[in-house]
Amino acid sequence: MIRHIVLVRFRQDVTEAQIATLFQDLSTLTDSLAGARNFTGGRSESPEQLEHGYRHGFVIDFDTWADLQAYAIHSTHQALGSKIVANADGGLDGIIVLDLPVHD
Repeated sequence: MIRHIVLVRFRQDVTEAQIATLFQDLSTLTDSLAGARNFTGGRSESPEQLEHGYRHGFVIDFDTWADLQAYAIHSTHQALGSKIVANADGGLDGIIVLDLPVHD
């Protein structure tokens, strides 16, 4: 399994409602794709407060690297990704992506 982790430092003017809509649209996309599951996203509630400005994020699990690639090139993902970049503080500099293999 591949765990796709995305952290976003949104611009100050982006509302929680706008972020929730983006994450809901990503959740809907995840539900529609074979090999993708367990979308979880939202605002950090960490008591440690070590987010360094990356207060929002999401995680999606993929069965294989090919499933992750199918998601990456999907037209809906491309459109949503462009919206996230446009709303991130500094564009791509406001986004961190990690893809970790998870072994059971």
